[in-house]
Amino acid sequence: MMRTTFDSSDQRLAYALLRMVVGLNLMMHGVSRMLAGTDKFAAHMVGQFTHSPLPGWSVWDFGMVLPAMEALLGLLLLIGLRTRAALVAGSLLIMVLTFGSALAQDWPAAATQLNYALVYSALLFLLRYNGWSLDACMVRDETTQAS
Repeated sequence: MMRTTFDSSDQRLAYALLRMVVGLNLMMHGVSRMLAGTDKFAAHMVGQFTHSPLPGWSVWDFGMVLPAMEALLGLLLLIGLRTRAALVAGSLLIMVLTFGSALAQDWPAAATQLNYALVYSALLFLLRYNGWSLDACMVRDETTQAS
């Protein structure tokens, strides 16, 4: 017999899977860029922004730190640690990337970033379903110790 309603365990599972896939995606953006060489990535970004009003040094500096930020935020989302803070930080990062894409008039990249913004917002909105995470484990441990 097929169920027609979701129980809370299905909602927690769906949330965990979406959170984890977003975290893995973001983490691998950062890791792959670091493995290829952060300086190469930063140089590529400077080339992308040559016709924008941003000074080259600022693009270079951002390109040097972006992979580490992506890797860290992605890892936090993947394991569900400090999930709310990681989602807010990820949303702010997407905002900065969208600003840069708009300055460079890279509208396909800006459209992709809107999709990421939507997913981050959905995850933040549905945070109450973050039951399969390190955050939830830490809350359960605190509750057990207080008893």
